[in-house]
Amino acid sequence: MYHIKAFLCCLMASTFLFACNAEKKQVQLTSPNGNIALDFKLSDNGIPEYAVKMNGRSVIAPSSLGWELKNASLSQGFKVASIEERSVDEKWQMPWGERKKIENHYNQSQIVLQQGEQKVTLTFRAFDDGVAFRYEIPAMADSIFLMEEKTQFNFVEDMQAWWIHADYDSYERLYQNTPLSKVPDANTPITFESADQKVFASIHEAALTDYAGMTLKKEGDLGFKSVLVPWPDQVLVRAKGELKSPWRTIQLAEKAGDLITSDIILNLNEPNKIADTEWIKPMKYIGVWWGMHIGHQTWTMGERHGATTEHAIDYIDFAAKHNIPAVLFEGWNTGWENWGAKDAFDHITPYADFDLDKVAAYCKEKGIELIMHNETGGDIPSYEALMEKAFSTYQELGSNAVKTGYAGGIIPRGQYHHGQYMVRHYRKVVETAAKYHLMIDAHEPIKDTGIRRTWPNMMTREGVRGMEWNGWSDGNPPSHHLIIPFTRGLSGPIDYTPGIFDLKYERYDNRIAWNTTAEIMDEARINTTLAKQLALFVTLYSPLQMASDLIENYEGHPAFQFIRDVPCDWDETHILDGKIGKHMITARRDGNNWFLGGATDEEARTLTVDFSFLPKGKKYDATLYADSEETELKHNPGAYRIEKIEVDASTKMNIPCAQSGGFAISVFEK
Repeated sequence: MYHIKAFLCCLMASTFLFACNAEKKQVQLTSPNGNIALDFKLSDNGIPEYAVKMNGRSVIAPSSLGWELKNASLSQGFKVASIEERSVDEKWQMPWGERKKIENHYNQSQIVLQQGEQKVTLTFRAFDDGVAFRYEIPAMADSIFLMEEKTQFNFVEDMQAWWIHADYDSYERLYQNTPLSKVPDANTPITFESADQKVFASIHEAALTDYAGMTLKKEGDLGFKSVLVPWPDQVLVRAKGELKSPWRTIQLAEKAGDLITSDIILNLNEPNKIADTEWIKPMKYIGVWWGMHIGHQTWTMGERHGATTEHAIDYIDFAAKHNIPAVLFEGWNTGWENWGAKDAFDHITPYADFDLDKVAAYCKEKGIELIMHNETGGDIPSYEALMEKAFSTYQELGSNAVKTGYAGGIIPRGQYHHGQYMVRHYRKVVETAAKYHLMIDAHEPIKDTGIRRTWPNMMTREGVRGMEWNGWSDGNPPSHHLIIPFTRGLSGPIDYTPGIFDLKYERYDNRIAWNTTAEIMDEARINTTLAKQLALFVTLYSPLQMASDLIENYEGHPAFQFIRDVPCDWDETHILDGKIGKHMITARRDGNNWFLGGATDEEARTLTVDFSFLPKGKKYDATLYADSEETELKHNPGAYRIEKIEVDASTKMNIPCAQSGGFAISVFEK
C-alpha cells in the first residue's frame, strides 16, 4: 500500500524561551537562506506591527495586526510576555501532486502578547519563498465572537497587480491587471509584480478550517486590510474554545514561475489524516457535461436529456477503448426541473431514463470508474441530510469520486459561499467522503488553502472562471489562461475542464440557450487554438482532469493521442518560462517521461523550449502537437501539426504559436 509518509530530514528544532519584560518590543526573523526578513515590533501604543524585506529591499512596510471581539478590543495596549523561537527542516511526501517530495524549511517566532489578563499568540514563519503568520486566542470563559480582523498589508511600491473583486459568493471572474494603487478590493490569491520585475508577490491564506474566508479592501494608497465574510448577523467568526486564525501568507519570488512552484500553502497545513490512501487515485475523465453548456443537451429529462443510459454506455465504451479511467454524468438524478426550490435535489434517485445500477455494473465490467455528480443548488440543510446515505450508496455502487456543485444562493438565506458556515460545510463533505473512500471535486467552492495535505481526497475544485463560461457567454479571453496559473493556481489544483476540439461549435447548429440569450449563444466559441487546448492539460494542474468535449469530437482525431498519454500525477514540475498574462512553458515529469505545455495570449509569438532539464546522456522520442502555418484564431483555430523528433539535454526548439495558440509535447525515454 502507498501511504503518505512524513519523514524528517536533518531535523533542526532548537527552541529558546525568553522571559521578556515590557522593554522587549522588537523581533527579527529571517528565512533559512537569509534572503527574506520579517521584523516584528510593538508601537508606542502597544500595537503589533510587522514588515517584510526580500534581498534587503522593503516589500511590506510596517503593517498593524489586531482583533476586535464582541466584548473586547485586542488591537493595542499589548506587552510582550514571551518569545519562543525554533527552526524546522523536514521533507514529506504527497500521495499525489505537482511533485512527490516537498521540503518544509522555515524559521519561526511565536510571540505571546499580553493585554491585562488577556493573552494573544502571534506565530510568524519565514520560508525561503515567503512569510506567514497567524493569530491565536486561548480558550475564554464565554464564546468568542470575532467582529473584525485588523490585519494590514501595506506595500512599499506601487506594483502591478492581477486581481478579481472581493465577491463573497464566487471566484468566477476575469482577472484585472492594474497598478496596486487602483485595486479597490480583492479576493485572494492576488499577485503582484514590481516595476523592475525583480520582486513577485502573492497574498493568500492557508489552513482555512473553521473561520471565514478573507478578502482584501484598499486602505491608504498602497495598503490593504483584511475583510472577512460575515454571518447574517455580521459576526465574522464564532468559536466556543480557543480561536485560531488561518495563516496569512505572503509568497515572494524573484521570478513569476517560482510563485507557482512554492509549497508554502501546503506546508502550513496539518499532515495527512487518512492512514490508507491506496484508494485515492489521480485520473483523467470524460463525461456528459459539455453538451449541456453549449445547449446541445439538457440536465432535465426530455428529448435532449444528456444523462441517459444509452449515452452512458457510449461514454463508458469510449473510455475503455481509449484508456480514459473514469466517466461523469451530470443530470442523472431527479430534481433539476425544480432548481431553486427548497429540497429540490434527490442525490439518490435517478431519472427514469438513467438506469444507475446498470450503468454502475457496466463501469465495473469495463474497468471504468464512475464519478457521481451532486448539485445542491446551495441548499445545504437538504444536502447534509442526504449526504451520508448518498455517499454510502455510491460506495456500494463502486464509485470512487463525487463532483459537488453549489450554484445559486446559499440556503439558509443570508449565508455566503465563503463564510464560516460554508467553510464548515465544505470540510464536512470532505471528511464524510473520506469515510466512504470517495474523492471530491468541488464546484462553486471555498478557495483552496492547502486542505489536500490533511485530507488528500480533496482532489480539485473549480473556483475560477472555467471552460463552461465559453458555452454561454462571449468566452474567456486568450490572456485568461496565462493569468490563472499565477493567481488562482497558487492556491491549488484547478478543475478548468480543458480539451475542447470543436472550438467554434460547428457540429451543433441546433443549440438552445438555457441561461442566456440566443444571440449570445450564436456568438459563443472557444478563444484558443486546438494546440493550446492540449497545452492546458499541462499548464493548468488538476489531479482529476477532464477531457471535456463530446466524445464524437475525439473519435478518430490524431491529436487526442496527447490526451490519452498525458498523466494527472507528477514527480516534479518546472516552469521553464513565464510572464504573467503573456506566455508560459511548463514541464512535468512522470517517471522517466516528460510532458510539456506552452501557451501564449492574444499575441502570436515564437516560444523557445530549452531541454536542458533532461538528464544528460539520454535520448528521448518527442511528439510535438503545435499550431500550423494554417492556424488562425478567428477562422481556423482547429488547424494543427504533429511532428516526431529526437531530443536530449542539448536540444533547443523554437515553436511558432498563433494568437492564443500553443503547443504540447510528450517526451518518452528511449
